[in-house]
Parts: sequence; structure tokens; C-alpha cells
Amino acid sequence: MSVRIHQLSKDIGMENKELIALLKSRGYEVKSASSTVDNISAEALREEFAAQAPQAQPVEAESVTEAPVAPKLPEGAFVKSAADIEREHQEKSDTKETEKATKAPKQVNPATPASTAIPPKAPEAARAADAEQTPAAESIESEGPEAPESEAGNLKKIHVKPPIVVRDFAGEIGLKPFKLISELMEMGIFASMNQTIEESVAVQVAGRHGCELEIHHRGEQAEKSGSKPKVEKLDDDDPKFLKPRPPVVCILGHVDHGKTTLLDTIREANVVKGEAGGITQHIGAYQIDHKGQKISFIDTPGHAAFSMMRARGANVTDVSILVIAADDAFKPQTEEALKFAKEANNSIIVAINKIDSKGANIDRVKQQMQEKGIAPEDWGGETIAVEVSALKGTNIDNLLDMILLQVELLELKANPTCPASGTIIESQIEMGRGASATVIVERGTLKKGDALLCGEVYCRVKTMTDADGKQLKDAPPATPVKVTGWSDVPASGTKFSTQKNEKVAKRCAEENIKVRKLNDAASTQQHNTQGGAATVEDLFAAIENQQKKCLRVIVKSDVHGSTEALAQALKAIESDKVELDVMSKGVGHITKNDITLASAGGAIVVGFNVKLDNGVQSLAKHHNIRIVQHAIIYELIEQVEEAMADMLDAEYTEKKTGAAEVRHIFTVGKARKVAGCMVTEGLIQRNCIARLMRGGELIYESKIDTLKRFKDDVKEVRAGYECGINVAGYDDYQEGDMIECFAVEEQRASL
Repeated sequence: MSVRIHQLSKDIGMENKELIALLKSRGYEVKSASSTVDNISAEALREEFAAQAPQAQPVEAESVTEAPVAPKLPEGAFVKSAADIEREHQEKSDTKETEKATKAPKQVNPATPASTAIPPKAPEAARAADAEQTPAAESIESEGPEAPESEAGNLKKIHVKPPIVVRDFAGEIGLKPFKLISELMEMGIFASMNQTIEESVAVQVAGRHGCELEIHHRGEQAEKSGSKPKVEKLDDDDPKFLKPRPPVVCILGHVDHGKTTLLDTIREANVVKGEAGGITQHIGAYQIDHKGQKISFIDTPGHAAFSMMRARGANVTDVSILVIAADDAFKPQTEEALKFAKEANNSIIVAINKIDSKGANIDRVKQQMQEKGIAPEDWGGETIAVEVSALKGTNIDNLLDMILLQVELLELKANPTCPASGTIIESQIEMGRGASATVIVERGTLKKGDALLCGEVYCRVKTMTDADGKQLKDAPPATPVKVTGWSDVPASGTKFSTQKNEKVAKRCAEENIKVRKLNDAASTQQHNTQGGAATVEDLFAAIENQQKKCLRVIVKSDVHGSTEALAQALKAIESDKVELDVMSKGVGHITKNDITLASAGGAIVVGFNVKLDNGVQSLAKHHNIRIVQHAIIYELIEQVEEAMADMLDAEYTEKKTGAAEVRHIFTVGKARKVAGCMVTEGLIQRNCIARLMRGGELIYESKIDTLKRFKDDVKEVRAGYECGINVAGYDDYQEGDMIECFAVEEQRASL
């Protein structure tokens, strides 16, 4: 028997991390709070800490006394002594009394600084203040032409903490982000709105705009300046604001290994029947209750074309359930999903599915798990493996219990009171509702009417619904909801944040568009300047590209993630003869505008799981535009490959159909010669292509215009029979010549 780390830490009153570090220092091989130690070691630790508990505090104090360690201070920081603090208090009180004296009706000579009026109660402090201020005044008067530098004391002070992000820094110095980006470009620095800039650059830019920049690194305290103390913004991630939140669980695995069936059983609703071909082609997000605790699930596609959607699903989750069919074991998408889960640093639980199917081999799956570095617990590893049957509901409760156990170890928390932010899981255009997006709220509570910003798209939340279509008024952290009210379809996988109001969100979105255009222009300019003179290789490459045929496509899909996946899959089609260019991609039904664009660019329209708007079919027929549609992605990809092959010229091959040997020369009519032949193989046909061969060399090639059997004209003569043959345009036959016949066959070109 063994004891888990998290249970042992509770018994001895120690944090999980501290106990893991202690065990590692003593030679134990432990990795996480779910690792185990043997009962004997666990009991020894309990006794050790039970004996040390009363003496813990004195030991720490003694150790500190014996070996004092100087605290690590940030660069530029200094420590004030008690005498320094007392002196500062005294100077402040003296300064206040001095100011009162300067406001008295009786004024001293205006040429004399106000601080020279010395109050009777503190003459020494006043003289000290006068001694400090008078040289400064004299130096200002003596500077003359360098007076602008004297305004440094009037500069607006700005306090920032690294990293310095372009968007935030622009707001601090009173600039719009795209203007700041333009200024940085003039300095030779190419940075987007969400990138960071060096501290020295920030100080230089701030100085240009009349600001004095104070950069406070972690651990430093901003110096108190001025009479009004600076009100620090509350940290939304302060532990006092954090509350426990539900886990977000991602279901990953190979196509047709039972991911959606598993989620279907958990939700007790049939989802698979709604998917074309039984393959999940969208990301679905749902939330359930288990033993009084909520769990949010994300189901991802398994087809190879949807790798980006699987990666996105893993990046927004806490726990990844890797579904592996017991009768199929590891497959390419299984390994890919495992890689995504590891890169996202998710806790991994393996669900060995289809344990009741014919050919199920659970040990084979566990053997492969060990080879992939995720050995199951019962084989001495750290990975929880649950044997389930999604179809019959076997061990589903046990799987959910394991999820809650992992969640207990992760101690997931979020701030439900701060402005809402999160990730776009999937987006689409719905008939009658416009653009909508399924989102996961990561921080804060999303409410109806909130103004959201997501890159170049903004939103005022009109409706929020859960997976069952129920209207919600608010959505706390880790809740998946569908949001409507977007100005356009937001990109899947991007982050959204809450703005002050819709007007601010719209303005920020417009600024983001301007920034993107500036970045595109800058990158184009940079590419042009970097490009050197054209070489001979470049010239030949350009000629070769011009000779290649190109299929231009316009991609339309029902959701944003599928549009990305389809465009990526089409670009991945390999061909040395035909290139594929995605002219445009979008979300929603195929419209007349798509047909017009396709007509102008000589493209075809590829629609995945979408319909045609009214009048589109007739317009496409009028402009001779091909529309390729399908609800299953791999079928659609095959149709596009066929369209690419149709662009190639047909390939022609020759097939030898017969041969005849010239054995005698006959003269017919006025000096016209005909070859008397014996058909040695195959079939000789009139009007077929014939080649006259002499000694293995080609003498003449043309068609057979005369074919006689005795005195009768015939269409064909088979092997073993004699015939008279005349090849059009030739009559210089010799005995022993061979006449070979060929048929030309047309074949469809391949990519």
C-alpha cells in the first residue's frame, strides 16, 4: 500500500510543494501531488513532524540568528535608518510652518525667495531650507539659453512596471496606439500593439511627449512625490479576490475513438447523430454538475484537418482527457493530441474506451502509454487511466471522480469580481442572429450588456446562452457560453476583454485595424528593401511559376474554426503541377458577392457545411462558376483535388496494337507500290498510326490508307493472315521491313 503526497501533506500540516521538495532532497522520486510514497516512509514522516512541531519556531529563530542572510534588494534601492526617518519627519513639519509664514500679508522683498522669511519657532530648519533652495534658484537664473531643461521639474510623472506593452504605454503618455507605432517605426522599431518595447526606448519616447517615466521593477516601491499620494490600482489577481472555479476539461483523441460518444453519455444527450458522417467537425463546449461540483467540457474534432482546433482546445483547458480506443490503440491524431496537452501543461487523464468491443486489448494500450512517457498508475507511472465504455456508460462516474481529484490538486481559482476576459472557442454567423461566438470566461463575470473587444471586432452582449439554449444573465469564470452582438465574426482562439462601454470598444477595434494596416505596410516595405537584385535562379523560378497552373478558391464554412481548418488542409495539398491559392475565406452561407468575386478572379467556390443564398445558383451558372459543396471535410478535399487535376492537359499514351512483316513488293496502277505483308502479331487496322521500321530504325510514320485482303478492301487483318498495306505518302518499301501499328489513348492527368 502507498499514500499520495496530497494526503500526507494534510496529515503533517505542510504545503504540497514543500513536501515534494523535502522528499526530492531525501532521494524520493516524486513529481506531483498525486505521486505516492510507501506506508513505512509516510509513517516515519508523520512521527518526525509530530515530534518537531513544538520546536519548529525556536529552531527557525535560532537558525536565522546563527546565519543572518542579507536581503536581496533591487538595483538602485536603499534602506533608510531610524535617524533618517526622524530627520525627514522634522523637515516636513518645518516646511509646513515655512509655507504658513510665506502666506502672511507682510511680504519680504519680491527679489528674495519666499523661503527666506524665517519663522521664529524653527530658525535652523528655515535656514537649512533656504540653503537648499537658494543655489537652485541661482542656477536656474544662470542657465540662460538652456532654460528648456529647467522645465524637467514640471514634466508629468508616469509610473509603469515592465514589461512595457505598446497599447498600455500609449494610453499612459496620451497617444493613440497606432500613432505610437508610427513613431516607433520612424525610430526603426517595428512593434505591434500587443508587443513590448525596451525601457530605454520608452523613456526616450516619454521625454518627447513631456513625460518623465519612472519604471518600478518587481519588489520596488514607487517614491512618494507631491502632496497627493498616488492611488494604486487594485491587482485583480490578488489572492484575497480569488475564489474556487470549475475546471475546464478538453476531450482529445483520434477520429472515431469515441470522444463525442463519451461526452454524449456524460451529458445524456445525443450529439453524434447531428454530426455529418459521425465525425465531430466543430468545437462543442458544455457544462455539467457532478456531486455538487460543475465541470466544463470542450469536445474537439479528431480528423487530421482540424489540428489547429485541437491545439486551441488544449490551450484553454486545465485537464485533458485523452480518449484511446482499446481495439485501436495509439493513432496519429492520438499522438498529436498528447503533444498539444503536454505543451499546454495540462493534467492528463487517459480514458481507455471501447473495452467491451471485440478485439479490445487494454494491456496493449497501457504498453504504448508507457512508451510515450505517460505510464499508467497501475504500471508504476503517474498518469490516471480509467477503463470505460462510452456506449454502455461503464465507469463514467469513476472518470468524473478522477477529474475532481485532479482539480483538488490543481486548486483552481479566479477572480469573479473583475472585468470579464476569456478566449473565443468558436465563432459563426447564424441566420437571423448575426455573428455569434462560443467563449470561455477565464476571469471576472460576463454579464448581458457588457462591451467586449476582441482584436478588430467589438461586441455589446445581446444574449448569452448555454449549450442547451437556456438564456443566461451572467457567466462566472470557467463557464462556456454563446454570445451574440458581435460587429463581425471574431477569430477563434483569440482573447477578449471587457471595455468601459461600446463606444470605447468600437474605437479600440478601429485602432487595431489601423495598426494592422500599418504593420502590413511596414512588413511589405521591409521585404522590398531586403530583396536584392534578381538572379538567374530567380528568373528561372519565376518562369516555372508562370508555367504552373493555379486553382484559385474562395472558402466558406459555417464556423470560423472549420474555415481555418479547411483553408489549411487545401494549402497542404501537394502538387508539382498545380498550385492552390485561397483568394478569400469567410464564415456563413455562399452569397452573390462570393460568386462575383470568383468571377473576377477566375476562382471556384468551396463551401463546407453551408447552403446557398437565394439566386446564387443561377448567378453561378450565368458566370460559369463552379461551386463545390460537402458536409464532410475529407470528401470536400478530394473534390478540390479532382478540380485541380481537371485543370491539367490530358496525358496521351501509345499502345502497340499489331505488326506486319513486308515480304513482297507489288506495283499497282501507274508505278504505285504496295507492300505485301504477313501480320505477325496483334491486329492491323485501316487509318491507324503506322511506323515503318528498317533494321530497328524508324524510316517513316503516317497512317495506313490502304488495307487489302486479296483484291478486297478490309478494315482489319489479324495475326497469321496476309494482306496488302500502303502507308500514306510512302512507297519505297523493301523486303524485311516491319510495319508497326499504334493506338493513342487519352488518360486523365494526375497531380
